[in-house]
Amino acid sequence: MEGHAMNDVSSNEIRDQLPSDLDVSAFVGPYQFPDNSRRRIPGYLYLGISALSLLIWLISDQTSGLVNYGFLVFAIALAAFAIFVLSSSWKMTVNERDALVHASRAVDFAVGHASAQQVWRGVRSRPTWRVFCYSAQEPPTHRGLVLVDAVDGEIVECLVELNPDNAATAQ
Repeated sequence: MEGHAMNDVSSNEIRDQLPSDLDVSAFVGPYQFPDNSRRRIPGYLYLGISALSLLIWLISDQTSGLVNYGFLVFAIALAAFAIFVLSSSWKMTVNERDALVHASRAVDFAVGHASAQQVWRGVRSRPTWRVFCYSAQEPPTHRGLVLVDAVDGEIVECLVELNPDNAATAQ
């Protein structure tokens, strides 16, 4: 009887399903990381809202209960934040594949498996690729971590060591 009740579910009933952007079957190619220069759009919006707030404060009666020094404080704080956002909107010239090429040149071994992750460094959030790579031997004898600047392709840091996983299996 319980099984029969399960079959009575109408086909018009709403069911859970994945959103279209998470559907793996619709995968069409490698993921494109968004460029940090898109931060300029909200940065300019913040500057515009800040200027508008300052203008409202300047042309209004400061004794009003609606417009007071809070508008001035808000305009200054938002302008400072907008300058920070605009200063951190770097134009990326190095994509993930280029970062993998730069990293393979920086390490002193032939690279087998490798992966890249986008991170940000410094107060101005400069985009950087963090590339982790293994040597081409099976099992890999070396591994490396290379930080590649996503703006100009410069190697920020390169750390190479013997693969400790390989040493543990050899004992």
